[in-house]
Amino acid sequence: MLKCENLEKRYMTVTAISNLNLEMESGRIYALLGPNGSGKSTLMKMISGLAKPSKGSITLDGEPLTYKTKARIAYMPTEAYFFGYMNCMQAGNYYADFFDDFNFKTYLNLLAEMDLNPEQKIKEMSSGMMAKMKIAITLSRNSKVVMLDEPLNGIDIIARDKIINTIIQHISDDTIVIISSHLVDELEKIVDNAIFIKSGSCVLTGEAEALRQQYGKSIVELYKEIYA
Repeated sequence: MLKCENLEKRYMTVTAISNLNLEMESGRIYALLGPNGSGKSTLMKMISGLAKPSKGSITLDGEPLTYKTKARIAYMPTEAYFFGYMNCMQAGNYYADFFDDFNFKTYLNLLAEMDLNPEQKIKEMSSGMMAKMKIAITLSRNSKVVMLDEPLNGIDIIARDKIINTIIQHISDDTIVIISSHLVDELEKIVDNAIFIKSGSCVLTGEAEALRQQYGKSIVELYKEIYA
């Protein structure tokens, strides 16, 4: 279980996350929902260890985040974080040097599924190709927690279903999956739980089907109501 308790993150006079409490269980896919500036990326960065909470705690299976627990967390940010001179193979070698749980065979299979050329230079990639490569390299780790921040950015509408199916097929049953996206209608098809964040606080969370039954609305309709 991934647990956030009384979590807060401040940047000078700006509070990005405020008194946030969440529990996320293995084997479930969570939609992290909210408009730009709501705190989604900040939360992911704190879970991944890239940002330190100002207050509160984050634990994984009861353990505070350390270099040991962070090694079990795979995070795909929205930014392009590879050197432009690299090709896909070199990026894979780069990851393999950093992460013991990186599976190069899985990575090559995912590149093939994404219709990516392993020799393709990163600086020559379109935004859609870069998005696919980032997904492939993140899913090639055997991690306890997988976080994908806006994974469908730049991917055309025709390819989205294939990408979503690829994500589902390469997630193990004991993994916690957190996906942030503005494309709520695409996420609603696959997520088990929805987390709505507004101004750094969790305003609504629960199982997707339970929320639909309780409010008589789809996740998309709830999103519009909360953030309109």
